[in-house]
Amino acid sequence: MPVDPTTPQSVSDRLAQVSERLAQALTEAGRDPAAARLLAVSKTQPADRLRALYQAGQRAFGENYLQEALGKQAMLADLDIEWHFIGPIQSNKTRDIAEHFDWVHSVDREKIAQRLNDQRPSDLPLLDVCLQVNVSQEQSKSGVAPEALFSLAQRVAAMPRLRLRGLMAIPEPCNDPVLQRAPFARLRELFESLRAELPQAPLDTLSMGMSADLEAAVTEGATMVRIGTAIFGPREYPNGP
Repeated sequence: MPVDPTTPQSVSDRLAQVSERLAQALTEAGRDPAAARLLAVSKTQPADRLRALYQAGQRAFGENYLQEALGKQAMLADLDIEWHFIGPIQSNKTRDIAEHFDWVHSVDREKIAQRLNDQRPSDLPLLDVCLQVNVSQEQSKSGVAPEALFSLAQRVAAMPRLRLRGLMAIPEPCNDPVLQRAPFARLRELFESLRAELPQAPLDTLSMGMSADLEAAVTEGATMVRIGTAIFGPREYPNGP
């Protein structure tokens, strides 16, 4: 009988395989094996699978859908999970995001950043944020245009309840390992320019790379890779993707 890929044991086995894959990619890129963190993208996954991964050592989880995430946070409140919001942000969702997450990767407008800043509770640590950049210049994709990045970063870096940590991108899908590197290289160049222009900001994070292009992202300097399918298997969407 085939093994059920959704059981806690198989999910933790997948985590181990991905962790090894990440370490190998870092070594092959000539980087420290601990130079990039693994963010488990857990959208559409039930809380028991997150708990299984936590028990296997995973601490950082990325969620795209706010209401789903809030439900899982309530069920897993006994665990010290580091929660990352990585989906598009609507203005009417900023308060819950500011109150319930440790990181936000998808800030691409000053209005959203300002609302997150204003709504971040004073008894919580500063909210760590990455600016999402539309490096592939896709019309349908979220993200600040590269030419507008510095202006946005300046304003976000000055917000007292936010901590600007770096950049995030979701490049256009590509199956060629060589071509995959180009948008990641572009994001790294923008990141390095931003660090030179904003030396006072704690810029240390390049959130880039997913299951299909992890190696290309690591080669170009990723410090956090967002992995879902390689850990959880193909997603099943209750009402369609």
